Amino acid sequence: MFNCPLCQSRKYVQFHQDKKRTYLRCNECLLVFVDPEALPTPEQEHAEYQLHQNSLQDEGYLSYLNRLVECITPHLSADAKILDYGSGPCPALAHLFSNAGFNIDCYDPFFGPTTISAAHYDVITATESIEHFHKPEQEWQRWMELLNPHGWLAIMTKRVLSADKFANWHYKNDPTHVSFFSVETFTWLAREYRFNVIFPDRDIVLMQKLA
Repeated sequence: MFNCPLCQSRKYVQFHQDKKRTYLRCNECLLVFVDPEALPTPEQEHAEYQLHQNSLQDEGYLSYLNRLVECITPHLSADAKILDYGSGPCPALAHLFSNAGFNIDCYDPFFGPTTISAAHYDVITATESIEHFHKPEQEWQRWMELLNPHGWLAIMTKRVLSADKFANWHYKNDPTHVSFFSVETFTWLAREYRFNVIFPDRDIVLMQKLA
């Protein structure tokens, strides 16, 4: 018996099963997560990440990420301190924020920097990273320690819509995607950790810490 990796509930049901993995859905926070026995090893994760071909010369990729930049920047002061959490081998988001006049630090456990420079931030961004979290509660608690009062989380991840759509969803097929969030899960997080939450786009979530 194991707990939900986000809320630690032991009440969950099978949501989907395919030839490779079983996916469970928590009855409390509605996170969909991979059976812990099927989680990839760090070596498998690193090998998969190295297959990604993102670069600063890829205009399509930059445009894709810039949607998040355009969503969050109206809420920020010019001196806002930003952390890109899970920046990957190509820190494209940092490039976009720098071009917009902001200072931004990067953190990535696989590609570095592997230490976080400051004690607190006004904004934490996570673009295509939270679906990789094996222990989302631990990551979330770390964010709570890093984020200033009234600070913002700016998250980009595809959202779970229904069991039927999940069955044919390409997003679940990436072996490093192990935690899947929905509007209901983000709403639970906002209530549990005292955030305001808005959904400006189909795969973007902005959350402001209330205190």
